[in-house]
Amino acid sequence: MQKDDAEGGRLVKRQKLVNGAAKGRSVPGASRVFAPYRTVGLVSPTAVPFTSVPLGKTTFQLTTSVGRSLQTYDLRKGLNLVFITRPQTPETITASAARKDKVFAAWGGDTVKSQRGVWVFKRGRREAELESPPSWTENVQSFCVLGSWMVGVCQSQMLVWNSETYALYTILKGISPVPFTACIANVPTLLNKVLVGRQDGSAELWNVSSGKLIYTILPPSTSFGAVTAIEPTPALSLVALAYENGQLRIHDVRTDQTVIQLSTPAALAVTSISFRTDGMGAGDDGRIPGVMATSSVHSGDVTLWDLNEGGKKAGVLRAAHAQPTTSSPGGVSRVEFLSGQAVLVSSGLDNSLKTWIFDETPFSPVPRILHSRSGHGAPITKLHFLPFASDGSDDTGKWLISGSKDRSLWGWSLRRDGQSTELSQGAVQSKAKKQGLLSGSNRDSLEALKCPPVVAVACSLNRDGGIGAVPGKHPIWQGAKGKQVSAEVSGTTGWESVITAHENDKKARTWFWGRKRAGRWAFQTGDGDNVTAVAMSPCGTFGLIGSEKGAIDVFNMQSGIHRQRFPARLTPLQAKQLKLDVEKHGLVEEDDGKKKFLRGQGRHASAVVGLAIDNLNKTVMSAGADGKVKFWDFRSGLLIHEINWTVSTGITSMRFHRSSNLAALACSDGAVRVVDVTTFRLIRELFPSRPAIPELNGLTINDMAFSFDGHWIAASIGSLVLLWDLPAGHLIDAFKTRTECTSLAFSPTGEFLATATAGSVGVDVWSNRSLFMHVPARRLGEKELSQIVAGDTQAPTSSGEGGESLVAAQAEIEDDDADLVNGLPEIELDELSSNLLSLSLVPRSRWQNLLHMDLIRQRNKPVEPPKKPEKAPFFLPSAQDRQSDSNALLLQEADAMTMEQERSRISRLHAQGIKSTFGELLRNIHDEQDYARFLAHLQSLSPAAADIEIRTMTVEGRDMVTFVQSLTWLLQQKRDFELGQAWMAVFLRVHGDIVLGSEALRDAVAEWSRALQAERRRVQRLADYCSGLVGYMRAARV
Repeated sequence: MQKDDAEGGRLVKRQKLVNGAAKGRSVPGASRVFAPYRTVGLVSPTAVPFTSVPLGKTTFQLTTSVGRSLQTYDLRKGLNLVFITRPQTPETITASAARKDKVFAAWGGDTVKSQRGVWVFKRGRREAELESPPSWTENVQSFCVLGSWMVGVCQSQMLVWNSETYALYTILKGISPVPFTACIANVPTLLNKVLVGRQDGSAELWNVSSGKLIYTILPPSTSFGAVTAIEPTPALSLVALAYENGQLRIHDVRTDQTVIQLSTPAALAVTSISFRTDGMGAGDDGRIPGVMATSSVHSGDVTLWDLNEGGKKAGVLRAAHAQPTTSSPGGVSRVEFLSGQAVLVSSGLDNSLKTWIFDETPFSPVPRILHSRSGHGAPITKLHFLPFASDGSDDTGKWLISGSKDRSLWGWSLRRDGQSTELSQGAVQSKAKKQGLLSGSNRDSLEALKCPPVVAVACSLNRDGGIGAVPGKHPIWQGAKGKQVSAEVSGTTGWESVITAHENDKKARTWFWGRKRAGRWAFQTGDGDNVTAVAMSPCGTFGLIGSEKGAIDVFNMQSGIHRQRFPARLTPLQAKQLKLDVEKHGLVEEDDGKKKFLRGQGRHASAVVGLAIDNLNKTVMSAGADGKVKFWDFRSGLLIHEINWTVSTGITSMRFHRSSNLAALACSDGAVRVVDVTTFRLIRELFPSRPAIPELNGLTINDMAFSFDGHWIAASIGSLVLLWDLPAGHLIDAFKTRTECTSLAFSPTGEFLATATAGSVGVDVWSNRSLFMHVPARRLGEKELSQIVAGDTQAPTSSGEGGESLVAAQAEIEDDDADLVNGLPEIELDELSSNLLSLSLVPRSRWQNLLHMDLIRQRNKPVEPPKKPEKAPFFLPSAQDRQSDSNALLLQEADAMTMEQERSRISRLHAQGIKSTFGELLRNIHDEQDYARFLAHLQSLSPAAADIEIRTMTVEGRDMVTFVQSLTWLLQQKRDFELGQAWMAVFLRVHGDIVLGSEALRDAVAEWSRALQAERRRVQRLADYCSGLVGYMRAARV
């Protein structure tokens, strides 16, 4: 038994044991509310080249690296994701190779002491690990598979494994101190031979079986630089060698002679080479062999060569992948012709994987796109979940919108990766080709054809028409004076549902979510300055934009016409009247504390950082960077109220929760302040800790979001994600991401929290533990927050590793709150406080059906009497007809006996009186226990049985009076309130005339009515008290 503490009288908790051992505690720094779920948006974000392997004779599988996992795509299924390797490697994957049905992945850290290894995966599962060499200090840069050998190239050595037994065979080191490059290939006609490049431009031929260096191919000149690519040709003994200065040689290994020498434009080093092996593609008609494809990580183009007659450039696949710029990576990491196919596969550093097919008619040496899988090519700047009913009731919370520095806007499906897509911005490639930007040296001009990076998103799908919205072709992002669509057509089909603000841009742009493309309108600010905030009305008809200089404008999303500005524009007559009013009433300027606002007054003097509209389209809320929060009348444009925090703090952003009419404002002092839009009052001030911990000094809030029910507010400060409980005003959870968290968003169902981090092109998705297990809401103190800041980081993975054991892992973690709850005795319903008015646990259908038994009987009454079955035709005699005479006689005798028995039973019941359990318990009531026993029996009856018992109560005796007294006792006990009301309603409806004629019965019903009124007044007082307490709490600062 638990004993009381001698000093404080508290219960001493016993430590929980699991199999005789103490339970483990939670990992320091791990989130209590959120668990890593998965990372979406990663296709090929690293420089590790993809690998391909044929799967039978029907398809190919392509494997890419996404950091610590490998993703495998099936070509026949349209690059559908089929496998993600598990578990993830301890360090980043540095090289990969495929052999038959297995994939080899080499991993390692950046330091000499880091862990390293090579794992073998089969169908996404780890199967084995290659033997590690002693004192392994260098990462494997690339692999080469030849026969039963697996060769890995490091910086100063080559590791040779047996690909069947996975044993380390030997370590090869040359006498040259020059490091190896990541270029290695085997020459098919030379047994057990590999050709590997060095940084000085030489290529060495090694025999991996004997471990000897056989020959060294020297470059023509030292100016050629390092070897950047090696690839064997379909012709025997010939290999292609690429150098750092852009030179490319087709070299005969046997004779050490150069057969063909080519040079790339702009002296860009070729980093990937591939040869077409289906015997087609070269010549004027494409019917002879000899096609080579080259690419570079310094360019997004793929060059195609015709090697016949000395070699020439056959064509250039312009902008196959994004060009590298100062803001985002780019270039082609690898190109490869699939064996025996007219298909070219390419992957780029822009996080994309594409396949191209040569099937143009008439013949063209440049292929067309066949399949594509991609994601953001640069870090993400903004996240936003689509609101409720976005894609059907079963898909609520499925779609996530994200903007990136690569000037793209994506819609991600959290249920099916294949449905994720980029919102189209028009024919960008076609425009660039017409303007000559694809072949020009100014790559930044190509980016200028796309919209700038997204910094703010607003969405309302109430007027979204899906894929059929505003049918036909329309110019994108034009003004209101552009091509118009009939209001009847757009009103029937819907219009744009998303509006975005962009970095250093004077226009806000609209988008069709259903059509996944750019919209018709580009709204420009009234003062011609950059857009800093956007919002949409809940009806989806109006879009609001705020500018860097304080202007707020309203546009119609259907027609693109400007409708209102805040403050409302003054006519010359109104401006003159305002001046007279100021002189007459002595009104002071707004900055001096004026309380009354007239038309035309109240404009923001600084950038508008947040906009919102309430549910009824009555009030517009705007936040300025100078610390002023303004409330406007949506229809008239007049300023209603203003909150001024200019002296104490500034405002960096604002989020609005429409269901609760609460607005959260991120302030420059590191606090989140919550304002009630209905009362214009500050109700909460949320700080990470008081006093503030030193690690958070000087950091501002990057982004914040309300939970779906408005109960929580999440915010990101640096690499820390904080979660406050809004009713309590306490910080209840915090966790640390790997890098700075730049944006976050809550799903409308509360299932997920999405975060974006600096330097990552993927979206991290976290699952909400509170939906399926108990999560303690204990306040985090200053000491605990400091430990989290100094602790380890956590993040989801592409494979979702660890999420499947979430419930089991959480069940093993000891929690103080859970211990306190488990230590308390279980409370029965009957042991609740006598001041609580409780309802019963009886299903609602029982007492509701009891109130409508007459209607149910009428509804179930047969429409017509049952009919006899139709007789068979006279010419089809049956055995039943032949036996009809004897059967009829037997039936008549049985019916006569049954009727006689029924008459006897009714006569006996009439003589003895009907003695049911209901009647017996009702007549034997003498004390409270008898009341409880009788009501328990009545509660156990079905609706039909209870209705019959109430209807058949006799007038003689005190049955009816006792029944009413039992209901009065039940009301005084404050139990089963709805059942007592239903029983009394049926009783008064059936026996109302008897109640009027019996004085004793009238007195009993009057006593029941007085008890009911007393209980009503008591509950009303409690409701008024709770209402006042809630009002006080909403007005209090925490």
